[in-house]
Parts: sequence; C-alpha cells; structure tokens
Amino acid sequence: MRSVTYSMNVSLDGYIVGPDGDFDWTGPDAEVFRFWIDEIREVGVHLLGRRLYETMLYWETADQDRSLDDAEREWTALWNPLPKVVFSTTLSTVQGNARLASGSLVEEIERLRTGPGQGDIAIGGARLAAEAAASDLIDEYRAVVHPVLVGGGIPFFPRRERRVDLELVETRTFGSQVVYLRHRVARRASS
Repeated sequence: MRSVTYSMNVSLDGYIVGPDGDFDWTGPDAEVFRFWIDEIREVGVHLLGRRLYETMLYWETADQDRSLDDAEREWTALWNPLPKVVFSTTLSTVQGNARLASGSLVEEIERLRTGPGQGDIAIGGARLAAEAAASDLIDEYRAVVHPVLVGGGIPFFPRRERRVDLELVETRTFGSQVVYLRHRVARRASS
C-alpha cells in the first residue's frame, strides 16, 4: 500500500510560514535543493491545498526562464508531469498536470492507496496535513528544519489533543545547518 507523507520546510519553533505570511527563510541552498529533487523522485502523486498550489504555480512555466540553472531545470522536469490533486473551495480550474479534488481528503487518499500507481502520496500544506492527521492518514512526517525562530504563523504540526507515537527513520544535517528529520507513525498491530 502506498505511504502518505507530509514533508515541508519548518522553522525550529515549528512554523512553515511566519506570522507575516513570509517564508523567505526556507530558500534552499544547492545541497538542500538537491535533497528536494531526490525527494520528489519518490512521489507518485502530490496533494496540495490552494495556497501551496498557487505558490508552486511558478514551476508550471519556469522552464521558459533561460536563467534557470541545471538543478532548477531538473526540478521542473520532475514536478510538471507529477500528478497533483488540489483541494480548494475557491478555485474552479487548475493548470498543468493537476486536477481539483472530486471528493473529501479521506476519499481521495483511500482511492489513491487502493488504485493503480506507485510512489508516495505526498501532502503539501499544513492545513491539509492537519486534516489528514486528524483522520490518522499520515504514515510519515518529514521535517526540513531551518535554523530560525519566526515566532508564530502557520504551524507544521496540527494543534490537536491527540498523541501520535513516532519512530525515527532518518536524519541528515546539511552544511547550511538545516536538519532533515524523517519519522514514521508507530502503528500498533491489531489484536
């Protein structure tokens, strides 16, 4: 069965976007950008909320920009053909290889898990991830932690009164002092 992963840049104090809506502190250096390229290779479909979808729209036409470096061209070549499902109540159309979700998040994930296809089911966006977490649908949390305290904003982890036990799967420290933490949800075997 395909895994559902939630992977985002996050400040050390736990936010994906600061209180002013800014996330300029997440700009990756070459090493971290290479990590994201390698990460996207494992994804079979990406689920996005409206805000992240609109942020990532840049890449739909980025290949026309002659100033892109080789890594940015490689990212674009991987990102654009990747199937995407956008969850929005305000958008009526989407671009590229994206479609608007036709069902609830739970229905979409269950359909993707049991249907044809390979690769992870990636979730992008804290609000969408919070909804998936509330339904116990996330298999792995992957935090790319930046050495900055932003003091508030949109949290990486949902603020729910529910305990989730995790198992550390992988860590990596980059030269820029960014740290990658990959945790798998510790599921108890059914009796």
